[in-house]
Amino acid sequence: MKHVTAAALALVAAAAWSGPAYSSSTEWFEAQGGRIRLVTTGMPDAQGRLKGVLDIHLNPGWKTYWRDPGDAGVPPSLNISGSTNVSGAEVSFPAPQRHDDGYSLWAGYDRSIALPITFHIASPDKPAVISADVFLGICEAICIPVHANFTLDPSSAPDDLADATSVARAIQALPMAARSDFGATIVGQDDKTLLVAADLPFGASSAELFLAGDDGYVFAAPKRNEKNGKTVFSVEVLDRPALNPAAGGLHYTLVTDRGAVSGILPYP
Repeated sequence: MKHVTAAALALVAAAAWSGPAYSSSTEWFEAQGGRIRLVTTGMPDAQGRLKGVLDIHLNPGWKTYWRDPGDAGVPPSLNISGSTNVSGAEVSFPAPQRHDDGYSLWAGYDRSIALPITFHIASPDKPAVISADVFLGICEAICIPVHANFTLDPSSAPDDLADATSVARAIQALPMAARSDFGATIVGQDDKTLLVAADLPFGASSAELFLAGDDGYVFAAPKRNEKNGKTVFSVEVLDRPALNPAAGGLHYTLVTDRGAVSGILPYP
């Protein structure tokens, strides 16, 4: 389990195996500190893309994690290998916050959130059943790993307005795509440090960079500096793979008081 502090040694696991719930959304799975469910819009588009959300409701005082928590935490994961006619699933994340609990510095959320998911239906004209193994952590004084399996048939209720509205709201809450005048670029690097320049929107007075360590990369929390009128983040590289991955990149989110954007940086 990645990113677990000494305070998390007293983990209390919550696990469930839900029976088949053949509908476009599932019932809530109740856990200590909150509850989760899976929601879809019911039918894929012509390219086989089916929109959904992992709905995470947190009780007051509880928190959960971004795609890379940092020093501590359990990032959300989704395994759909047991599904029928589903070739993949991509999870997106709202803009996170940086938290310091006195033991560790981590990225996540202190509020209920919905994580948009794009399911890829292999043959859109054929039936599909989603079987999703969900694993995530929620925290108050200690971290609680939450494990649930959800099974649903998205075509069984394709016109559910409440489900469609939940998915649309979650997608609208995502950061915008990074662009040339609002985003991040690697401007310097060596084996131990990345320098990432940030282009900020006019009038922004605060900026925080969140960089996800994927594919063997591990990063410390970025540190902001102002250099010649430019915002530059220094990122310590804690670990890296022996060889750069052949494809892909590093997910980042740049959060300001004028909005947030997400993008991908090339592997250093």
